[in-house]
Amino acid sequence: MGFLEAIIVVYIRQIYYPSGFDFPMKIFDDKFLYIETLREFATIVMLISIGVLAGKSFLQKFCYFLFSFAIWDIFYYVGLKLLLDWPPSLLTWDILFLIPITWVSPVLAPVISSIIFIIFSVTVIIFHEKGIIKNLNKSQWILFFTGVFIVFVVFIWEYAKIIIAGGYISHLGSLAKDQKFISEMTSYVPASFNWIFFFLGELLMILPIIILWRKNIWGRKTTLPE
Repeated sequence: MGFLEAIIVVYIRQIYYPSGFDFPMKIFDDKFLYIETLREFATIVMLISIGVLAGKSFLQKFCYFLFSFAIWDIFYYVGLKLLLDWPPSLLTWDILFLIPITWVSPVLAPVISSIIFIIFSVTVIIFHEKGIIKNLNKSQWILFFTGVFIVFVVFIWEYAKIIIAGGYISHLGSLAKDQKFISEMTSYVPASFNWIFFFLGELLMILPIIILWRKNIWGRKTTLPE
């Protein structure tokens, strides 16, 4: 799925970025934007379906979805590197997603997030399969989803600032036809990424795993045979 996604992006870049992808971002026409949004939504549905089919419980289904999402995302960039020799660097900026607004970041950020998802999902599935845990407790879920939310905000922050500063919140549904908004979008080049908040979010996501290991593995007392 990740490689297929890369192939699709090759076609999109050939249409909109024939000289190679770079910022500022090009504006898709309404029909193409609708199709691209639908494609992204369909991809998420497919990844959720993998989790639903593979997992035995809600916890496992969720973790298999996270694992599939992470593998898909990593191999998407592997595909782009093989097909286009892109990105030139892990610090190269990329458009990650368009739902609900544009997500942007250096390539390294989603790769790190994917690695954290893999560690989280594999650990929880193994612990669950071995009967060590039945579920995560409330505080562990809160830690994880707080981290996810912080990372999400960091990803959308650059374009959210444009929407907030320009007073576009009241007419989000018609942004594709707002010439002032289009002008700002097509001239904006992201230059700074909030790595501090990003790593804070990643730390919160991995804390439940550290707690699980500390409580169930590292915290166990070993008894010497008599």
